[in-house]
Amino acid sequence: MRTKSSDPLWAQTADRIADDIAQGRLSPGGKLPPERELCTQLDVSRVTLRKALAHLVERGVVTASHGRGWFVAEAASAREWPHDLESFTATARRKHMRPSSLVLLREVAPAPLDDAERLDVPAGTPLLRLERVRLLNDVRIAVDRTVLPADLAPGLADVDFAVASLFGELRERGVELDRSEATIEARVADPLLAGHLSIETGAPVLLLDQTIYTRDQRPALLSTVEYSGERYRLRTTLPTH
Repeated sequence: MRTKSSDPLWAQTADRIADDIAQGRLSPGGKLPPERELCTQLDVSRVTLRKALAHLVERGVVTASHGRGWFVAEAASAREWPHDLESFTATARRKHMRPSSLVLLREVAPAPLDDAERLDVPAGTPLLRLERVRLLNDVRIAVDRTVLPADLAPGLADVDFAVASLFGELRERGVELDRSEATIEARVADPLLAGHLSIETGAPVLLLDQTIYTRDQRPALLSTVEYSGERYRLRTTLPTH
């Protein structure tokens, strides 16, 4: 597989595996051959192979499952946003993908003026702040920052959001969410966000900022989600009139 390319061998290895996937020789969701077999097929060392696979994980082409091996990521068409208000967890499961989270922050703190105004509560009201890295099939997809009044659903501060769905926990506590008002912007990743998403600083991201309302039209949550532009896409249907 070695060519006259100036690319390092690990990059050529990654391109070869990605090409096999693109050409359908490796199917979405399928398991890659064992590392020893891949090393023999590609004539590379295990160190080179693992660097290539780690790069493909960052690109969202391959996923890693501890103790099970390497897998082809699901097709990009399975990473589309719904047309209605749906949790990240529900969307992932509907698309037959495995959601998980890395919790960066979970705390109760007084509401600053801006958040208080958006949530229609007095400044200083205790707010639950939840920050998570959201993953699909172990691939880092987004950083999700959510703020909500702590008394909206007591007990949330004790929930393990590495596995739990915030929407699901709210629903179990009788909170019915109805709609969101959202804006979407194109941004580039700063060093902190890039580190959380395992992407390059300056890489494209989609920022979704939304206020989510309950059935009685009260603002309940403020949510800012920054998606890796290379791993997530927005597709929707716009009716004509």
